[in-house]
Amino acid sequence: MLPDADALPGILLDLAVPHEDINELVALRRTLTADAGAMRLLDECVEELVRDIGEVGEAGAGVPLGDRLAEAPATRPLGDRLAEAPATLGSYFAAYVFVAALPHTRAFHRERGVPDDIGRHTLADFGRNMAFHRRQHGTGGVLVPQWLTLHFRGELYQLGRLQFERARLGQRTGRAVAASGTDVTPGEPCLNLHIPGFYGPLSPEACDRSLDSARTFFARHFPQERHRVAVCHSWLLDPQLKRYLDPESNIVRFQERFRSAREPGAEPDRADTDPVCFVFGDPNLPVESLPRRTSVERAVGDHLRAGGHWHLGHGWFPL
Repeated sequence: MLPDADALPGILLDLAVPHEDINELVALRRTLTADAGAMRLLDECVEELVRDIGEVGEAGAGVPLGDRLAEAPATRPLGDRLAEAPATLGSYFAAYVFVAALPHTRAFHRERGVPDDIGRHTLADFGRNMAFHRRQHGTGGVLVPQWLTLHFRGELYQLGRLQFERARLGQRTGRAVAASGTDVTPGEPCLNLHIPGFYGPLSPEACDRSLDSARTFFARHFPQERHRVAVCHSWLLDPQLKRYLDPESNIVRFQERFRSAREPGAEPDRADTDPVCFVFGDPNLPVESLPRRTSVERAVGDHLRAGGHWHLGHGWFPL
């Protein structure tokens, strides 16, 4: 249910929505509620989003097709329905969908005993997503609605430095884990690690604390799922980074936690825009003008300017 205009600002503040978007969202609420078709679409999108809330979907947002489970659904909730919203609401329509779904998410958190601070920190990614939309496009909106479905469906949690997604082991990674002699097969529960860029240094100590929290959190709140391995699919695991960074750098030490899940002879998954977005905040920045202020900025930009490409790395380690 969509909150009224008086309640909406406080809810948006709790979700870390940038202040410059709040008044606009409150004002546009009248446009939304006056349009019967848009309200019907809103209800349908919320229903799709929270249907089977808590159930694990694909083997991870952004995971290449080759590592997904064959039986996994091709799309997550919402799909292309957001594109049906009236142009007068623009990219803000997705924000109303998530706000309307929020009571379902909070009810699921209460049912699972998720502490309030973890739920709040997790859902604050909503506001960060909107901040990135304004940075890239100069207007309000939700940048990647598909990503946020994980948060609002109880599949992903912010636990210190890292985010942990309840997932199922994909085909490619599952084969790599099995080849190591570990008794884990594709389709079993795993934790998919995500590395937000807003949470300070990726230090080994911060990662250790985050992993310790995850072991306790998921055993307590999702005891029916036995997460025996952690996986990660990220440009931060591209081994080419070791050519540019100090062996004691946080990124290299993060890489060394993982065993490779890449199959011999497999074509690498190109991801040139991923590091540009992560490091500089906008995937569309021209390569020739990327700053060189830090070692990571120099690594990302110099490699691309030299004609190189960045790739997704695929890794895992036992929990």
